[in-house]
Amino acid sequence: MTQTRSDRLLRLISLLCLAAVGFALISQYVFDMKPCAWCVLQRLILLAIAAVCGLAGMGWGPAFVRRTGAGLAGLLAISGIIAAWYQYSVAAQMFSCAQTFADRFITTSGLDASLPWLFGIYATCMDARVSLLGVEYALWGLMVFAVCALLALTVLLRRPRP
Repeated sequence: MTQTRSDRLLRLISLLCLAAVGFALISQYVFDMKPCAWCVLQRLILLAIAAVCGLAGMGWGPAFVRRTGAGLAGLLAISGIIAAWYQYSVAAQMFSCAQTFADRFITTSGLDASLPWLFGIYATCMDARVSLLGVEYALWGLMVFAVCALLALTVLLRRPRP
């Protein structure tokens, strides 16, 4: 089993996403920053990217497996960018994000009830508007998704070595 640069990049994306979710959980449980529906949806997207990249970057299978994983991760990262941008520009201005897409998706899926410590919605979007080093959390999330998208694009554009 030969480890390629693409494998390493995919595992890096996976690690970055897991670290972001870990940071969000530390913020929630240590610093009492309660998540809104859009925060929770972004956690789910990060975990999906981590799973896809972790599996695709295991070094098994042809380059097609890595490219497919990178393509799916790129699409998920773009959806994360959209979610983070919506949270920052629209949802954070609303008194309640109840009945928005994120709220309906998380509650309909049952994730908030089955894993409340990870996917529980405990704040409105306006209340969850918090800054770290002068930058809102939603923008930090957007930056993480952008880095993931760029790394996934790098894997996609790499020519496989024979």
